[in-house]
Amino acid sequence: MTDVLALDAVTFRRSGREILHGIDLTVRAGEHWALLGPNGAGKTTIVGFCAAQSHPTSGTVEVLGKRLGRVDMAELRRHIGHVNPRHPLRSPLSVLEVVLTGFTGTIDAAMRWEPTAGQVARARAAIAEVGLADRETFLWPNMSQGERGRALVARALAPEPDLLLLDEPTTGLDVAAREQLLETVDSLAHTSPEVASILVTHHLEELPETTSHAMVIAHGDVVAAGPVDDVITTDVISQAFEHPIAVDHEGRRWSARAIRRTAPAAL
Repeated sequence: MTDVLALDAVTFRRSGREILHGIDLTVRAGEHWALLGPNGAGKTTIVGFCAAQSHPTSGTVEVLGKRLGRVDMAELRRHIGHVNPRHPLRSPLSVLEVVLTGFTGTIDAAMRWEPTAGQVARARAAIAEVGLADRETFLWPNMSQGERGRALVARALAPEPDLLLLDEPTTGLDVAAREQLLETVDSLAHTSPEVASILVTHHLEELPETTSHAMVIAHGDVVAAGPVDDVITTDVISQAFEHPIAVDHEGRRWSARAIRRTAPAAL
């Protein structure tokens, strides 16, 4: 299978402090990765490289066969779908208009740009794919967080990217909206089987059923990486989060709970 993403011995320093320490990661076409770890582990920094938004301090990053530092980053980003629940849109764009910004890679509607008939058709197909066909004219300020989340997935998918990044996509969603969004993500394995994805979270309950691989990081180091069943274990998650956590996998969904320490017996 084709390598979609390759990080080799990647480090990153900020204000003289090393945040990532020699990260290796290879993602191939059709694989669905979870990137897990506690707050401050370095997940967002890694996603910045995957999204062609920033460069490592040392090591190499290749995205879609292009090495960062030797490629037009803006052009590369047009082939990457990025779902960020903190999407800073303030304009009253409709769902269709929001999804069309996926073609320009802009937050707001691009000035002096008109979509082609093919792009509009593709945007409408992506909207239908995420279950928003009857809300195409809804305006962003009036939409629920769940509707916004699905619209952003459609925005990422409309240009038919080769790599899809979902950075904590269920942030701010209630349980029903979270489940609807995860169902949408799971459906991508069938509707877009060649697309590779990386979903960032620190909650096991937010992992789609179709997750195939995982990388767990802590303090800027890789704790474990590989097939999801080998990586998401009680030992690995407890080590990464520095707390005894029992991991369960039932009904194709993951869950976690703290392991209660047994109180000493009374004398």
